[in-house]
Amino acid sequence: MTGDKAPPRIAGRAVAPALRAGAAALAARVVERLTAELPVYADLPREEIAGDITAIVRHNLLVCADVLEQRRSATERELRPQRESAELRAEEGVPLEAVLSAYQLGAALCCRALTEGAGPDDLPTVLEVVDGLLGFQRQLTAEVTRAYQRARAALDGHERSGRHALLAALLAGEGPEAPGGYLALEVFLPPHRDESGAGARISARRKLRRVLAVLDGFADEPALAALDHSGGTALLPLAAEPGWPEVRALVDRLALAADVPVTAAAGYAGAPGVPAVVARNAEVLEVVLRTDRPPGAHRLADVLLDYQLSRPSGALRPLAGLVAALEPKPELLRTLEVHLALDLDRKATAARLHLHPNTVDYRLRRIHRLTGLSPTRPQDCRSLAAALVARRFTGPEHGPHQR
Repeated sequence: MTGDKAPPRIAGRAVAPALRAGAAALAARVVERLTAELPVYADLPREEIAGDITAIVRHNLLVCADVLEQRRSATERELRPQRESAELRAEEGVPLEAVLSAYQLGAALCCRALTEGAGPDDLPTVLEVVDGLLGFQRQLTAEVTRAYQRARAALDGHERSGRHALLAALLAGEGPEAPGGYLALEVFLPPHRDESGAGARISARRKLRRVLAVLDGFADEPALAALDHSGGTALLPLAAEPGWPEVRALVDRLALAADVPVTAAAGYAGAPGVPAVVARNAEVLEVVLRTDRPPGAHRLADVLLDYQLSRPSGALRPLAGLVAALEPKPELLRTLEVHLALDLDRKATAARLHLHPNTVDYRLRRIHRLTGLSPTRPQDCRSLAAALVARRFTGPEHGPHQR
């Protein structure tokens, strides 16, 4: 107790003894309100509500009585049960905001009980008691938050280690067989506009966290991911193969969350097939990026011809050689690419390149003279299109795409 000051009294009652005497009944009221107003507590086992939860509420009220009576802070020993309770709630997956809301609800009911019947003459004592109660609540909030966060960090570390071990096993073809399978994604994330200057690393981490949150929300369980700010591999556990529109919508959500155009290759497989589908996704993504396809979700069926043309063979370099004469003339290569992409529409090609149609005609004639293949004849166009694909995958200057 501070000095010779008498213990606080309100409405003729000594505050601390009244709180101790009514602790059991007040704890019951607090628990009743908890289960009524906080659904996450209502979902806990009845035995736990009647046992551990009620006991910690009653302990909290008794500590509060001592703190108010003796006008002091709570001790480490007095707050140990609250810390241990917070660690248990973290293990159970009760959100921290729910835990803190529970303590705030208890403090509100305690304050109401302590000040009931107070008259004008009690105002100084009421203010003192409320101030002491708020101080205890601040101390309690800090201790509970620290304990919860420490426990949650340890749990998250174990979960991440377990997920990384499972991912490594699946990629090595050694993952456990289970019902369902995995949606495998190979993702390319271009830099965000904020990934420059002093805040680049922070922006990159935030982008990655947003992407991981979307992936976790799509899967039946947390995603197994090996991702950094530029992309990587993710396996999403799913009971059944999703429809392609769902996969496309998922990649669109990734782009929205990352605030960058996301390109991804996707495929579904059971645990034994994961290594093959992941390897194929990497190849499909490479083709998609090299052939300048638009962002979004892609699968092997979308790039079959280009995929086959990009495979190593004795014909690959000779095929690329069909347009080798255009290498010193980048404007001719660009004109040919656009002309083929726009279905041989010379006016559309001119508009896309901001040229006069006559200039396009002139360039197409030069391409014909240099290669011997006419960009205006459908049969020659098939060879030219194949040569452009082969060109992207041959030569030292056209090595693997750098993410």
